[in-house]
Amino acid sequence: MTRDRKDPPEAPRAPPPAEKPHQRRQRKEKESRNQDEALEETFPASDPVSPFVPAKAPD
Repeated sequence: MTRDRKDPPEAPRAPPPAEKPHQRRQRKEKESRNQDEALEETFPASDPVSPFVPAKAPD
C-alpha cells in the first residue's frame, strides 16, 4: 500500500504469533476450499472464447 505525506504514521505492528502445524494445515485447507468454491462460481466466465467469424455484409 502506498502512503502520502498527509497520511498519519502507522503504529508499529507486533509480529504475528507463530502458527502450530495443525493450525497451518487447517488454514491451508480452508484457503483451498475457498479457492475451489470461487473457481466453481466463475465457471461460465472461464469458458474459452468462441472463434466466431461474422459473415460479410451483403452488397
